Amino acid sequence: MAGCHHDHGSFDGASTAYRRVLFAVIAINATMFVVELVAGISAGSMALQADALDFLGDSLTYALSLAVIGRALAVRARAALFKGVSLGLLGCWVLGSTLYRVFILETPDALSMGTIGTLAFVANVASALLLLRFRNGDANVRSVWLCSRNDAIGNVAVVIAATGVFAAGSAWPDLIVAAVMASLFLWSAVRIIGQAMDEIAQARTTAPAE
Repeated sequence: MAGCHHDHGSFDGASTAYRRVLFAVIAINATMFVVELVAGISAGSMALQADALDFLGDSLTYALSLAVIGRALAVRARAALFKGVSLGLLGCWVLGSTLYRVFILETPDALSMGTIGTLAFVANVASALLLLRFRNGDANVRSVWLCSRNDAIGNVAVVIAATGVFAAGSAWPDLIVAAVMASLFLWSAVRIIGQAMDEIAQARTTAPAE
């Protein structure tokens, strides 16, 4: 996994094609948030609920990314910093909720987990493919790509968890996957925050010359 580096010529998202892709990805994520949250609560799956919240977070942060396109580097970097912190808080919440559920073990519905997890995977792969050619931009653009990539990985994990729940008749696979997803959120948050801080420092250095 590459580090969170950038160059001075990083793509800043200022293109009609990128805006159209973001609108499409926002629509996909907002729809899947509703679908997966209802299914997660109905199935009693912590992993599905964690993934649903990630869909909501992505919808909001992608909208923020869209709003700051074309703005100064410092503004874009601060938006990315906000997204990184939000992703980190989401990871902490999922991790805390998972630890809580360890003491209240309820076996989730494996069939619902697998079905909705697969649907979410298809949605996230579609989003990731749309964003693939824009993955090497500035912190604001890169954060969108990382979120979509993480979502696709998370959905594979949910399907694996559903298989484990079905085979073992236990909630533990669901809880383990939720914890792994939380760790992935936290790692991506660190990378996004690191790049955003670098770009904020760069903006302060170049500001007098602009």
